[in-house]
Amino acid sequence: MPFASLPPDIGGTPLTALPAISLDLETTGLDVTTARVIEIGAVRLSGTTRGAAPNLSTFVAPGVPIPAVSTAVHGITDADVIGAPPFTQAIRGFEQWAGQAVVLGFAIGFDLAVLKVEHERYSLAWSAPRSLDVRHLLEFLSPALGSLSLDAAAARFSIAVSHRHRALADAHLAASVFKAVLPMLRDKGVRTLAQAERAIDQKNSQKIATEGAAGWVTTAAPTDAAGSIADFARIDSFAFRHRVGELMNSPPLTISGTTALRTALKQMADTKVSSLFVTGENCEPTRIVTERDVLRALARDDVAALDAKVSSVASPKLVTISRDEFVYRALAIMSSRGFRHLGVTDEEGRLVGALSARDLLRGRTDDAVALGLSIEKASTPDELGRIWLNLPNVARALDLEEVDVRDTTAVISRELRAMTRRACELAEQALATEGFGPPPSRYAMMVLGSGGRGESLLAMDQDNAIVYEEPPGGEDVDAWFERLGQRVADYLDAAGVVYCKGGVMASNAAWRMNVARWKETTRSWIARNKPENILSSDIFFDAVTVHGEADLFEEVWSDAVALAGQSRSFQSLLALSATGSDIPFGWTGRVKLVDGRVDLKRFGLMPIFSSARVLALRHGIRQRSTRDRLTAAAQLEGISTTLVTDLLASHRFFLQAILRQQLRDMTAGHKLSNSVAHGELTALERQELNWALHQVGRVADLLGTPTSL
Repeated sequence: MPFASLPPDIGGTPLTALPAISLDLETTGLDVTTARVIEIGAVRLSGTTRGAAPNLSTFVAPGVPIPAVSTAVHGITDADVIGAPPFTQAIRGFEQWAGQAVVLGFAIGFDLAVLKVEHERYSLAWSAPRSLDVRHLLEFLSPALGSLSLDAAAARFSIAVSHRHRALADAHLAASVFKAVLPMLRDKGVRTLAQAERAIDQKNSQKIATEGAAGWVTTAAPTDAAGSIADFARIDSFAFRHRVGELMNSPPLTISGTTALRTALKQMADTKVSSLFVTGENCEPTRIVTERDVLRALARDDVAALDAKVSSVASPKLVTISRDEFVYRALAIMSSRGFRHLGVTDEEGRLVGALSARDLLRGRTDDAVALGLSIEKASTPDELGRIWLNLPNVARALDLEEVDVRDTTAVISRELRAMTRRACELAEQALATEGFGPPPSRYAMMVLGSGGRGESLLAMDQDNAIVYEEPPGGEDVDAWFERLGQRVADYLDAAGVVYCKGGVMASNAAWRMNVARWKETTRSWIARNKPENILSSDIFFDAVTVHGEADLFEEVWSDAVALAGQSRSFQSLLALSATGSDIPFGWTGRVKLVDGRVDLKRFGLMPIFSSARVLALRHGIRQRSTRDRLTAAAQLEGISTTLVTDLLASHRFFLQAILRQQLRDMTAGHKLSNSVAHGELTALERQELNWALHQVGRVADLLGTPTSL
């Protein structure tokens, strides 16, 4: 068996980050039943992370003379294969090199058929790999492209051709054509392996059947994802369910930098901690001293080190993490930087606790570290897109472990915000390299909507905005920020976070303004009470800063929240919008379906999170998430705790139903959406769905029956 088994959710992997090899064989003939392999050439695509060599090329002794008609094509003679390994030996080397990979190739079904027969000839086990035929992808894009030879396809995309009809050269060429068509596939909504397989099957089913009749190998993607937590045993959900604040030691213990090291060591022993925060002249902790720092000083200076000042051995800079971050983020920082201790800060940036590697041992998991590191280490948009290699698996594993789906959506949102931040950093670097210079003024990038609320699912798109400070001289800096916004949008789209259809992106001038202009805009939304302002103001009030100067957006946001809290007419308009959804039930009382599905964002989630937002504005609740907003509202006089409890349960059910549907659709290659297939729900889930949808109608009771304007 030359191909290792692939992870169960490989179908959801973006094509730009696909762990794949491009394979080509040279053979003794074109009859798959008699052809022998005489050369294997393969190329590892950039999406893989294995440390093996990028290419593999080897002659294979076929055990029979090479026909002259074949030599006329590829130029390989009997003399070339003298001393070459036999197939059984060559295929073992190929197996070790290939590892876990999807197999690409031009007319790859022929090559796989030859391999299959060779395996049977030598009584070797065989299992067809997950594969993509580049020629089939071309035909999906256009019948004219699909009729091209490999030479013609290369010419179509201006790819240089050399050493044609040799295995390694042809494998390189097929890989280059594959990379060239990726933007065209993305434009047609084909971004993942499963979507590519589905597109090929729908477009080329007749051709695939013809190839199968000729003996070519055709492979189909698995129709069902893994259904057991055993398939994801490596995922430990602890790191994704708990926040740093739950594990930190508080209050933080400090010591002056002028104190003797022996005093610091005694304080650590007495308080049973492994680190102390070091204060400077202003009494603010800016450094840290640990047990290891003391041990290193003793090893260097012996007992004399104990009389040295703490500041002489303390770390040069204190690295911190917010107490609201998930544990997996702390794991990522410690793993990537080799730290064992972090400072923990509150929402205002004040030091409130300490976190050590010892505190995190119970939550340590390789997948948590991988998820945390994949974004921060990305240096290109393609690398940025590899977040999807871990995120869907993590989401499925957490669901199988019955982790609260709201914690799972918070993890997804955290990664969306991290992707946006990293895209900003990469865009800044690119603009500086291209001669546009650094940012011309202070600015902040925000993520809006569900990403800001912490309720993102896998069918995410971009919702971002920029606020910038106008320079004292009044020069026009918007052109620079327009370039930044466009670059960020392009990077995110390439990584799998698609362009917002509604244009809610910083590349759009409507979502890229200076502080004064933002204030004017939000005030006009609130004062004019026009329905067209509702969508804009809705997602704005959920926004959070992900990069840059948070105080800039805080100034704009706080101003808008204060005005909205004072405007009863604006609140009434929001309330009307929240309670104005259509009823998703027919006259028989059954759920109304479109193509067998019901849109649970429109009929379920939206009225609930919109109502929670209204309550937040009405009562000065500053939290962003629906759960936190409703929980806070339940403490207010006149709000029914029973009603809030039922709406929170409904909100959780809708999120879980949509996430599970998206995971199923991802495996099957369907376009992800917020609609759930009614027929794929269990009988119990259908009962829960009916109950949850009926609760949505009660949001009017939560808000008080709104009156028309």
